[in-house]
Amino acid sequence: MRADAESLKTEIAESVALLRRHLDWDAATVRLAELNARAEDPDLWTKADAAQAVMRERNRLAAQVEGVQRMEKDVADALDLIELAEAEGDAATADAAVADLKALAAEAKRREIESLLSGEADANDCYVEVNSGAGGTEAQDWAEMLLRMYTRWAEAHGYKVNMTEQSEGEQAGIKSATIQVSGPNAYGWLKTESGVHRLVRISPFDAAARRQTSFASVYSYPVIDDRIEIEINPADLKTDTFRASGAGGQHVNKTESGVRFTHIPTGIVAASTQDRSQHRNRAIAMEMLRARLYELELRKREAINAATEAGKTDIGWGHQIRSYVLQPYQMVKDLRTGVEKGNPAAVLDGDLDEFMAAALALRVGATRSEASARAE
Repeated sequence: MRADAESLKTEIAESVALLRRHLDWDAATVRLAELNARAEDPDLWTKADAAQAVMRERNRLAAQVEGVQRMEKDVADALDLIELAEAEGDAATADAAVADLKALAAEAKRREIESLLSGEADANDCYVEVNSGAGGTEAQDWAEMLLRMYTRWAEAHGYKVNMTEQSEGEQAGIKSATIQVSGPNAYGWLKTESGVHRLVRISPFDAAARRQTSFASVYSYPVIDDRIEIEINPADLKTDTFRASGAGGQHVNKTESGVRFTHIPTGIVAASTQDRSQHRNRAIAMEMLRARLYELELRKREAINAATEAGKTDIGWGHQIRSYVLQPYQMVKDLRTGVEKGNPAAVLDGDLDEFMAAALALRVGATRSEASARAE
């Protein structure tokens, strides 16, 4: 058989083996059979919340198990077709089958990375908060560029984006903004983006056209639902109301509809100017505060878990994860993974998949090393 087909076969087999180990294959197939039986029980929907939880788990597990089974079948079919085509001297059919194997290898790699999105909140929607650093207008413009970048990435992947809060800059850009990104595994992907982002460019706001370095921080945390209980003591809250800035018409500027909660024990702040109603903004800000506190608890659990400690990056000012250089050369480099792209315009237009995948792939490498160590 052709060498390239053998190489692809080996590559796919390694990914499938890792997927099976990650799923705990025998346990996963038994659990899927149990969930299928429960889904067919007519009494299941007497309790809607429990039924929805069962169906969510069933659909997720079925997609993983059936995806691996289909991939294994497709690989076997492609290999059989290559052997038959070579025996008959049909080079065109053999080439087409090899192309199918290449596509399957890419799918296997994608599934291998997505298999990491199994954290407690990875499947949830996500809040993305962007804050400008020191530097006035230059940094505020950079923060707005980042906000646009994540919005474009989300829209390109079919996610819904909703602006939750935005504070305009004095001359241009934004001081801060928060968007809610809704879609499958939104938090699982976007959690890799938390950290400080650095921009180097010729400043459009400098008459002398000098090169400037700007910083902005990105913070991603999961949207949580009513099934997750987060208790907040009212005595621990400081509540402020304020006039919203930015778009929204005259009403925004005349009423104190914006609401800001400060959680005194942790210093976490959550604010909303999304709605004209102060009552609605109060509810939105409280949802965001609960989400922030939940994400804080998730990070505490990660810190305790020694298996993930080596790959965990602290989230805070001064911990740069990526540099975007527009002058004197053009390059975007992720400082965690070493991934580089020489087309900053495309990256700033939302081309982030390679960076996100590489950050998640760090964990894949760790999993493979652990699996090899166990095998030895």
